[in-house]
Amino acid sequence: MASVTSATVAIPSFTGLKSTISKPSAVVRIPTTTSRNLTVKSSLKDFGVAAVAAAASIALAGNAMAIDVLLGSGDGALAFVPNEFTIAKGEKIVFKNNAGFPHNVVFDEDEIPSGVDASKISMDEQDLLNAAGETYEVALTEPGTYSFYCAPHQGAGMVGKVTVN
Repeated sequence: MASVTSATVAIPSFTGLKSTISKPSAVVRIPTTTSRNLTVKSSLKDFGVAAVAAAASIALAGNAMAIDVLLGSGDGALAFVPNEFTIAKGEKIVFKNNAGFPHNVVFDEDEIPSGVDASKISMDEQDLLNAAGETYEVALTEPGTYSFYCAPHQGAGMVGKVTVN
């Protein structure tokens, strides 16, 4: 069952006369099986605000397509955190120096998709991130599995793997 009500608003004019404007609003009643009525009141303005907020959220989420990978765990272990993960093609990976540095990120040329040049996506093995918070960013565009390691700590097991869909 739906019903429409109206509100009357008095607006003074310069001549002292009052005009009356009816402002319609919608009231929707939805019957339920337990005889309670749910009443929903809405206006186009409220709907517009919600639509703009939803669009802004989607736009911001689209710009935030990145994954953070810590170099060194919170307890000081020589590890990538996470050490295995999956990303979408073109998504940015931000490797962030955390603990146990210096670190770097080198992609294993024997364990990346064919046709990908490891030197173009890796840090030089001599380049190191020496302070907490320093970062290295890369976006992988070819689908497949990529293995990577930290050159100074590879022997200690600081290795990782990313799958690009």
